[in-house]
Amino acid sequence: MPKDRTGYAPWSLTREAGVQSATVDGTITVPQYLQPVIDTGFVDEKGNWKGTKSSDETFFISDTAEGIANGGEVLFPNTANASFIDMTGFTSLFIAIKPTNGGNFLIQAVMGPDSEPFANLTPVNPASLLRGSLPSRLGDNGLDTMFSDSAESCTADVWNIFSIQQRLQNQKNMQFKLVNNTGGSSDVDFAYIRMV
Repeated sequence: MPKDRTGYAPWSLTREAGVQSATVDGTITVPQYLQPVIDTGFVDEKGNWKGTKSSDETFFISDTAEGIANGGEVLFPNTANASFIDMTGFTSLFIAIKPTNGGNFLIQAVMGPDSEPFANLTPVNPASLLRGSLPSRLGDNGLDTMFSDSAESCTADVWNIFSIQQRLQNQKNMQFKLVNNTGGSSDVDFAYIRMV
C-alpha cells in the first residue's frame, strides 16, 4: 500500500521568508499513488465548457426519397429533425445509399440549406459545391472541390457504404446531393455516421 509523503506547501514560502501573518501549516500531504483520469473536455478561452467529441455509434437515417426519376436529384439528409450534417469536431464519415434501382449515382458534398447558418453566417449559398484546400494537396495555392463523384455504381436493395476520410472535416452546414443516373426511377434511402 503506497504511503502519502509530506512536502512544503507553496504558500508557506512567504511565511518562511519572515512575513508576519496568521500561522499557516507549512506542509501538505502529497498522494503517492496512480489515479486514472478521463478527459471529457476543456474550458475554452471565453470560459465556455467544450466537451470532447466521440464518433457516432449508429447511422443517422434520412427519410426515403421516393420516385427519383432518371436524371433527377435529391438532397440528404432530409428529415424534419436534420436537414444538414454538422461535422464540427469530426474528421471523417461514412455515407450509405440504398436505392431500389441499381446503377450509377452522382454524389457531391454541397453547402446545406440557407435556413441554417454556417457558424454565425447566414444565408449561405445552398446546394453549391463545397470548395477548400484538400489535406493531400497542401502545397497548392488554389481551392478544390471537396467531394464530387460523377458516377458511383450502387447495387439495388442493399446499403452501399462509402468511407470519406478527412476531406469534409469540420464542415458546419453540409448536405449530399445525389443524382439518379441508373436509367430508371428509384426510391433512395440515405444514412451517415461521423467519425472523430
